[in-house]
Amino acid sequence: MVSLTGELRYAPFGQAALPAVVSRAHLAWSLAELGGFAEGSGVGEEAVRIAEDAVQPFSLAVALTWVGLLSRRQGVLHRAIPVLERGLALCQTADFPHIISVFSSLLGAVYALAGRMADALPLLDQTLERVVTGSSMFFHALVLTELSEACLLVGRVEEASALARRLLEPSHTHTGSGYQAHACRLLGEVARRREPPDVDQAAGHYRQALALAEEIGMRPLQAHCHLGLGTLFAKVSQREQARAALSAAIDLFRAMDMTFWLPQAEAALVQIEERP
Repeated sequence: MVSLTGELRYAPFGQAALPAVVSRAHLAWSLAELGGFAEGSGVGEEAVRIAEDAVQPFSLAVALTWVGLLSRRQGVLHRAIPVLERGLALCQTADFPHIISVFSSLLGAVYALAGRMADALPLLDQTLERVVTGSSMFFHALVLTELSEACLLVGRVEEASALARRLLEPSHTHTGSGYQAHACRLLGEVARRREPPDVDQAAGHYRQALALAEEIGMRPLQAHCHLGLGTLFAKVSQREQARAALSAAIDLFRAMDMTFWLPQAEAALVQIEERP
């Protein structure tokens, strides 16, 4: 970013996407996973502007990917949806097949979070089809992560479990501990949703995910792990553990302005406090 200023921002250097855009977009992605949403938003929007000024559609698709992911990670759905819809439409019209699954998986998860199941399900099924048939795609581990989350949100727990487990297969370990942390958290969610919940398995997965997330500074994921643990412990009447986990989740959600999940955590804590 520091090196590519002035007219160098628009130099391709033989790459499919402008390096000035890619560097900013990937920094925005990293900041999203760390919870640096304000800084990441500014960097991401700059990447979009450079791509637009250069009239470079593939660079624009790259920028929109990570700007959309940043808003999705923060839970700002009214910003994430139009960005991801724009990116998906761009991939369809410009024929960028390798990146279309990233947009469809992210947008499917965001639609599901927003309660728009009729919009989420077609995207979910289309992307699952590409995964099953082995279609070539960029950021395969990210696609699996978002698909697993979307499956959980629409109640397809076994599919969510299978996708999360694929992230932990040896073929995916090269993706690093970040995706492993996401996978463990998703498996915790799967175990928590079983009837009756598998408390020990869920807690073990959440704690493994939390340890990985803390090691590399993934604060949004830490917040979700605490929320999952708190919700789990509340369900089985382990009040003190539930109170501690939910309080930790609330503190993190507030600190990062992740207000979408804050009411859920606060309501769960109130219920714990009100029980005799």
